[in-house]
Amino acid sequence: MPKIGHTMPEPDCSTGAAPIHLETFLPYRLNQLSTEISHTLARSYSERFGISIPEWRVLATLGQFGMITAREISLHSRMHKTTISRAVAALEARKLLMRKPNKQDMREAFLTLTEEGRVMYFEIVPMARHFADSLCQGLTPTELETFGLLISKLIDRVGKIASTSGMITE
Repeated sequence: MPKIGHTMPEPDCSTGAAPIHLETFLPYRLNQLSTEISHTLARSYSERFGISIPEWRVLATLGQFGMITAREISLHSRMHKTTISRAVAALEARKLLMRKPNKQDMREAFLTLTEEGRVMYFEIVPMARHFADSLCQGLTPTELETFGLLISKLIDRVGKIASTSGMITE
């Protein structure tokens, strides 16, 4: 871990709080891991297909669920609606997805992959699976199962914390 700065800040005398050591602070470490994983995987599909991380997430969500709305993609992927809107516009401009108006609510549209979008999705899927397999090399099946359970517990716990403290969970 690179050293930044030369001295540790003094504790806050008014609260007695000590500085957070980011190297051991779970939210920071999870963010580092997530960012590094996303960017490493993105290098593969970005170079070959010219799509961004949000565009891949929209493609992947549509590949999994078929026809859904941008709002549903937001709920599933936890991406901000503006990010999704930009990704959808870029994918639509490249003819990788299409919109179908929702007759019950004209403010939203159903999104689905075009044939070209499906072809791209199914070309990226093996790359993504290979990356995930490579990432997990060296972990035993028991460790992978435990890790999955721990992730699920943390997701449940953060949802409870957010809902009881009035924090936005989107």
